[in-house]
Amino acid sequence: MKVLFRLAAAATVALSSLAALAQAPAAASQVPLKLIVPFTPGTGIDLIARTVGPRLGQRLGRPVVVDNRAGASGNIGTEAVVRAPADGNTLLVSVNTLVMNRGLYPHLPFDPVKDLQPVSLTSWGQLLLVTHPGTRLKTAGELVAAAKARPGRLNYASPGVGTPHHMSMELFKQATGTFLTHIPYRGTAQAVTDLLGGQVDAMFLPIHVALPHIKSGKLVALGIGSEHRHPLLPEVPTLAEAKAGKVNVDMWYGIFAPNGTSPEFIARINHELKDILASPEVRTAFQTQGMDPAASTPEDFRKLVTRDADRWAALVKQQNIKAE
Repeated sequence: MKVLFRLAAAATVALSSLAALAQAPAAASQVPLKLIVPFTPGTGIDLIARTVGPRLGQRLGRPVVVDNRAGASGNIGTEAVVRAPADGNTLLVSVNTLVMNRGLYPHLPFDPVKDLQPVSLTSWGQLLLVTHPGTRLKTAGELVAAAKARPGRLNYASPGVGTPHHMSMELFKQATGTFLTHIPYRGTAQAVTDLLGGQVDAMFLPIHVALPHIKSGKLVALGIGSEHRHPLLPEVPTLAEAKAGKVNVDMWYGIFAPNGTSPEFIARINHELKDILASPEVRTAFQTQGMDPAASTPEDFRKLVTRDADRWAALVKQQNIKAE
């Protein structure tokens, strides 16, 4: 009887162990996948995370939460991901500001290129060069001529030093050999208000921000900083077409993981994102914000990130741009 009892007890323990092992993956799948957005709610990056997140959660069978950690031009949220365990529970949703910061902040405690694992590109966004009607400028070429005739007399706004809006204008200045005075603001809203009021002369703006004001006649679109015209404004030429330099300031958006994250997890997320980004509802959601969905392999995304980091670092050095 004792032998039988011991065998039964051993069998019970074994079955309990097997049951626990069987339940482990299910339990692990209930650990939330955190999408860290290094900027405030309502931004284009935040929209990406909140559009993709629920769909990714459905495909992975686990909760996905968006965590906004704004501050220091995105560096606070980025560092949180760099320092996070590489356990498949944390991802970063970011924009090309990520690599601009590498040149602007040479003493960062991390390298935003080397210390993150690219997962996938998610979309592209375009920036328009705009002015207010009071300048009487109709084309980007006219802006270049006016800036050369009166160096520093014309000015431009940006939401702050190191933003894509700021860096795009610095690239424009470099390409055209002009000088416009930079007026940095703390955010886009006040900068646009002053642009509309004529307190500043020009600005690079995302299409979805500029479009209503262009349609109402409150702003004039001088050119798009891209290699191609945009279907929302097909009449607006590229800056190259407007004889204002070959200035491509397309913004990329994408998702990253902490270094050391398993290749299998990276591949799974990349695969799911490719399908999600191809869906009509996601395309519509992105396009309302002036973004075009675009997927990539992790390796192709890494090449883009590295190439862009070098380009913006060179601009920072050549234009002697200093972070605030």
